[in-house]
Amino acid sequence: MSEVESEPQREDERDIAAKSQGSRNLETILRQKAETAGAESAIASEALNFLCRLWRMLIEDLTAADNDLPEALRANLVSIGLWIIKETDLIRCGSSENFCGLIEICATIRDGLK
Repeated sequence: MSEVESEPQREDERDIAAKSQGSRNLETILRQKAETAGAESAIASEALNFLCRLWRMLIEDLTAADNDLPEALRANLVSIGLWIIKETDLIRCGSSENFCGLIEICATIRDGLK
């Protein structure tokens, strides 16, 4: 994929992240709708897809050479992001129902960024 093709997608992902910043939208979707409806529901799929896109974008930013965060913090956040992506895959394939774990970790990260 060329840089020109990937740039609009990256802007869309940044828009998604910006819109969710400071809100509990993802947590609300996961807790109240996705968890209740089940991992195979459309709302769960949407929430899990969003979560993966968000963390892939964050990991990309955290691994960029121009990221000013301390290296240890970046490494820890990347590890958390990789766990989140893995856990969403496990939920999708029916090997896990750990919505609560995703919610708690994301809420902790969000609250730590305030």
